[in-house]
Amino acid sequence: MANIIITGTSRGIGFELVKLFAREGHQVLALSRNEEPVKNLNLPNVHSIPFDLGNPADFEKVNDFLEQWHVVDVLINNAGRLLNKPFSETTAEEFENVYKVNVFGVAEITKAVLPMMGKEGHVVTVSSMGGVQGSMKFPGLSAYSSSKGAVITLTELLAEEYKETGPSFNVLALGAVQTEMLEEAFPGYKAPVTALEMATYIKDFALTGQKLYNGKLLQVSNSTP
Repeated sequence: MANIIITGTSRGIGFELVKLFAREGHQVLALSRNEEPVKNLNLPNVHSIPFDLGNPADFEKVNDFLEQWHVVDVLINNAGRLLNKPFSETTAEEFENVYKVNVFGVAEITKAVLPMMGKEGHVVTVSSMGGVQGSMKFPGLSAYSSSKGAVITLTELLAEEYKETGPSFNVLALGAVQTEMLEEAFPGYKAPVTALEMATYIKDFALTGQKLYNGKLLQVSNSTP
């Protein structure tokens, strides 16, 4: 069984991922600003820590916990911050806050976990089709989609930097999935894929994808957006 870390676990895909991994018997560390949904699952192999990717002090809590594990097999960077606002009305602080979670936070949690990951380890970052160069873009998502483009490039760079020692790094650009965040980005739009369906795909990819992929962007989408 594997030791799995997942960020952004209070709702949507992250919450479903926790349940899927736990039911297979894996040890799961769930990191989210709101830990109550995961705590209420009362699963013995799930550990939750209230955690904000934008707060450097919270990383110490993760480091303290990881001293018990010694090895991390999979890190899933799932947490994301959405801002749906016209570019001309977006302040520098708002733009930065999106990047603090979606880019800087991904970099920091990855850096914290890397010493505990071996050659067979797998870092999976959840991006968006909106961050893929040449894909359809939508007004109001300048901060969000550009940040999702940044982690695609970051993944490619880390895969190159750690190709001799591991772990593997891959990024999934998701299309529309029926989550609370999608509703915030596209009110009223009904996605063809549920959070559970996407979580099931991500779970399987996180456990096996590193055998076939490293430094790759996979577009996991059957729709626009």
